[in-house]
Amino acid sequence: MARIDVGCDLTYEVRSPSVFLFQVVAARNSRQQICSEELRLTPPLNVERCQIGTDGNQLQRVVVTPCELQVAYRATVELTPQTQNSNDIGESPISQTPPEVLTYLNPSRYCESDLLSRFAFEEFGQLYPGFSRVQAICNWVFEQLDYTPGSTNATTTAADVLLQRTGVCRDYAHLAIALCRGIGIPARYVAGYALNLQPPDFHGFMEAFLDGKWYLFDPTRLTSTLGLVRIGSGRDAADVSVATITGSVLLTQQSVWATTADNNAAPADDGASAVSTA
Repeated sequence: MARIDVGCDLTYEVRSPSVFLFQVVAARNSRQQICSEELRLTPPLNVERCQIGTDGNQLQRVVVTPCELQVAYRATVELTPQTQNSNDIGESPISQTPPEVLTYLNPSRYCESDLLSRFAFEEFGQLYPGFSRVQAICNWVFEQLDYTPGSTNATTTAADVLLQRTGVCRDYAHLAIALCRGIGIPARYVAGYALNLQPPDFHGFMEAFLDGKWYLFDPTRLTSTLGLVRIGSGRDAADVSVATITGSVLLTQQSVWATTADNNAAPADDGASAVSTA
């Protein structure tokens, strides 16, 4: 169990009447409990809280007239991840995969698994099925890509990243997801706060569905999967964008953090355990 303080401060210059769809609030599930939480907007505005998608992501809809909008989120979250020896985890036959998981076998906007399936089978199709094969994909992504802030943008896809061999956390996750789907392993994108991430920012992980559970992976190796505070999950980053905006708006300031609460030690990752928090 770990208690983690998370938060973000966002400032926008709103130039026209606009609608914001935020996804910055920590998720609630059996493995992630919210001990305290505050979402504050300046100027004070009505926040409509919505639950969306098959994964039950939390979305906050806000209608804003021209102003300087400040968004401040604070939470203390208690994590109780399930860990298991990774050597004991196999793959789930597609014939027995739950219907709600099947969509994560399909290509999506940023994860063109149909384009990359031949490559995925050539590289990883002969590996022993299970957790170790997904880890091998994540290791390959880590070894082949250079982590370069600013090297990609909102239109960059997994296929683009494979060609240019550089990206940021969302690109690493998208490529790993596309390669998993390409060999028949359901995989999805997870957005969240990452403990002690440097430089601090929102972080993109991925999950693979193995032996009936979702297991976390971080192809960037920038932080431990035991320290992820989940915001939401989806087919790719488009489903869990921090802010989807309709209107003329400029982001002028952003800060994000995740630190251990009450001076507790950071959760230790032994490198051999599979982690599930879904």
